[in-house]
Amino acid sequence: MEWGRVTVPLSGADQDRPALETAAAIATRFEAEVAAVYCPPDPAELTPWLGEGFVGGVQVAAIESLKEAAVEGERNARAAFETLAYPRKTFTVLVSPVGRGLSGEVRLSDLVVFDDGASRGKGPFSGAFEQVLIDERAAVFVNRGGDPFGTAVVAWEGGEPASRAARRAAPILRRCERVLIVGSPLSDRPCDLRSLQAYYAARRIEAEIRPLERGGDPIEGVLAVAEAENASLLVGGAFGHSRLREFIFGGATRAILQSAKPSLFLAH
Repeated sequence: MEWGRVTVPLSGADQDRPALETAAAIATRFEAEVAAVYCPPDPAELTPWLGEGFVGGVQVAAIESLKEAAVEGERNARAAFETLAYPRKTFTVLVSPVGRGLSGEVRLSDLVVFDDGASRGKGPFSGAFEQVLIDERAAVFVNRGGDPFGTAVVAWEGGEPASRAARRAAPILRRCERVLIVGSPLSDRPCDLRSLQAYYAARRIEAEIRPLERGGDPIEGVLAVAEAENASLLVGGAFGHSRLREFIFGGATRAILQSAKPSLFLAH
């Protein structure tokens, strides 16, 4: 299935421009729409902190500060949007509750582009990143620079999140210069790399398989292959275990998010 809408949440910060440019680079290959969505600071998120013990004047001052920040952020976001040299683009400003509005936007999107800071739990979209990826189960592209259509590495272990990511990435993989499927040894089932290779072949995607050595850490192996092949994109499933378990024990998703490169295509 081809893509028709690439969504970019904007905060009014410096990260908006590279995220917009990456979204446009992807959308160009599909003749798709770039949907820029400005997410202002939300007074509704401040309300629980302004309960008993806060003087009325403090409440008013805090909310007024948020309003001023929202106006400034929208001005910056619009400026970044206007300088984007891409014809098929729209600009939307969300209203409170912002989180609910963002959910509505991404439910009708094929891909959502975030900057790298959001995936690492930093910046204004750290919470929105998990919301979009986990709660809405949207396909997410984490921008780390470079050409999204160079060499792509697909991390494959046969699980449900990995399968969903591998399937949903098919449109962008079809346009990549080279695709590598990296995972367990060929004798392992249900992780057989050849099964995914056959799935891609039926969708006009030529993919090579790269089995990992038995006994090593699979994520370290995948990242090592991505580095050795100078990959520009890593496709993987996100949070195969519960978020609480991932938070306490770490896990494959967290290791991938904390890596320096390449850009990521994730689905949960």
